[in-house]
Amino acid sequence: MTRRDARGWAFPAFALVLLAACGPGLRPLPPATVPSPVSRPANTVVLPNRPASPGVLSAGVSEVDLDALWTRQLMVPVSGVEPAQLRDDYEARRGTRAHLALDMPAPKGTAVVAADDGRIGRLGATPAGGNIIYALDSDDRFVYYYAHLDRHARGLSVGDRVRKGDLLGYVGTTGNAPSNTPHLHFQVMRKAAGSAWWDGPPINPWAFFVYSGAPNR
Repeated sequence: MTRRDARGWAFPAFALVLLAACGPGLRPLPPATVPSPVSRPANTVVLPNRPASPGVLSAGVSEVDLDALWTRQLMVPVSGVEPAQLRDDYEARRGTRAHLALDMPAPKGTAVVAADDGRIGRLGATPAGGNIIYALDSDDRFVYYYAHLDRHARGLSVGDRVRKGDLLGYVGTTGNAPSNTPHLHFQVMRKAAGSAWWDGPPINPWAFFVYSGAPNR
């Protein structure tokens, strides 16, 4: 049933009762709206606090760089090796110089895998490093150096994109590594400006490994 007000407008009977209850000049409030809850995107990852970097920072490396390196969530670059098994020999002496890298002993021929997503920057052989690889992270901020490889992975080339865990080569004793001590010499550096980008200040990665070495299938 409808009724008309003084202006001739038609209203359902129940609406006129409601308007009268609200008093002259008032109208019922619209239904209350409840704001939607704010949620994080499904791919948001909250990392634990970064561990303290062991040793003294190299000139040219900042705490901001260390924070960025921690977000990379590095994989131990030798198959089957867990972070807890690594020895911190970054500051060990090598003759008259400091090591500034980590040695990761493993049987000759053990798979060496990419510690991070990125691309291959240099590939070849040197007298000291033997068969070597320089890779950059996907942000072009860090350089990863793999040395004393027995051989490179078949078909690997400069410019190739790699994912964490991709096969790069095999543990060996090439270069100046002792013939009876196969190991991977692994170094992390802040990328340097200019053409010698692979020669930036080193960073001790010992506390920054999160994943055990595991080749992608």
